[in-house]
Amino acid sequence: MTAVTQESLRAFVLEALRAMGLTEEEAEIFGGALVFSELRFHPGHGQGVKKLRRYQERFAHGLIEPGAPWELVKESPALALVDAHNGIGTVAATRAMRLAIEKAKVCGIGQVVVRNSTHFGSSAVHACLAPEVGCVGIAFTNAGPEMAPWGGREGVVGTNPWGIAVPTGLGFPAVLDIALTTAGKGMMQWHANEGRPMPLDWALTPEGEETDDPNAAMAGALLGIGTYKGYGLAFMTDVLTGVIGGGGYGLTPYADPKKWDVSHTLIALDIEWFMPLGEFRRRMDDFAGMVKSRALRPGFDEILIPGEQEARRVARKSERGVPLENGVLGDLRDLGVELGVGAEIVEVGPWEDATL
Repeated sequence: MTAVTQESLRAFVLEALRAMGLTEEEAEIFGGALVFSELRFHPGHGQGVKKLRRYQERFAHGLIEPGAPWELVKESPALALVDAHNGIGTVAATRAMRLAIEKAKVCGIGQVVVRNSTHFGSSAVHACLAPEVGCVGIAFTNAGPEMAPWGGREGVVGTNPWGIAVPTGLGFPAVLDIALTTAGKGMMQWHANEGRPMPLDWALTPEGEETDDPNAAMAGALLGIGTYKGYGLAFMTDVLTGVIGGGGYGLTPYADPKKWDVSHTLIALDIEWFMPLGEFRRRMDDFAGMVKSRALRPGFDEILIPGEQEARRVARKSERGVPLENGVLGDLRDLGVELGVGAEIVEVGPWEDATL
């Protein structure tokens, strides 16, 4: 892996997206989200700037529509229903969370459901907008049918990730950002590339057998977190996004490559409706202290709260450079040549930290 400067990577991504036909607003939102994810997540999660090539192909083939209308179908003081018209899911969801925050500042809570959208990236991208302005942010989305229902061996619901972000006084928000599958195929591919077995509770073979071989499982269905509980949560996430929003659900999302039919729900809670923000932060810090002061299990050095590991990862990458797989870095540079991007990705040097 090679470390590159965050500033040069961001400039490259924004220029590349503009060259792909995105509006300035779309490039700022989507490019910012890709870099946010690259800083925050392990490369095996499949988020971040490695998606640029895939999106370039999708834009070129008309599978996602840059500049698509963002239609407000129905609205009340606290609620809204939006049609994204097969536009960029990250952009549609970010706009929706901003609207949810506006409504929360008036009503105490705001909820926006988006239908006819596409992949919206990391849930944390959208949830983390809310703590910046004194709100709790909640982001749900459905996805393509990769998870088997409990007892089944074929996919019917998606990874259907959740993001919940909460202000604290600790220097970073508490953030839960999880898929409802035990792992995704990105991490399975990471294990396959490294020649490592994966845990048995990640996925099934097409015949429905548990396996620790990531290559054998790539064609099978994923398993939910907590066995039947993860399936139940994913089922209800489809209800809270696609079913109630009049959009796709179950087998529908991604079934038609030209109409992805993904649905999202974005919720904001204004903390000031409940108590002064400073008091809330104090209570959150007190709660975190309770958690982190518990006795440790053997083999553990400390207890982390949700989002703490990611906050450390962002700080580490901001200080030492952003590590990119060499193949990803090479592909980005090839893409830059194809698009006529003038911005250069500046290398810091080899990434020698074993921690990602």
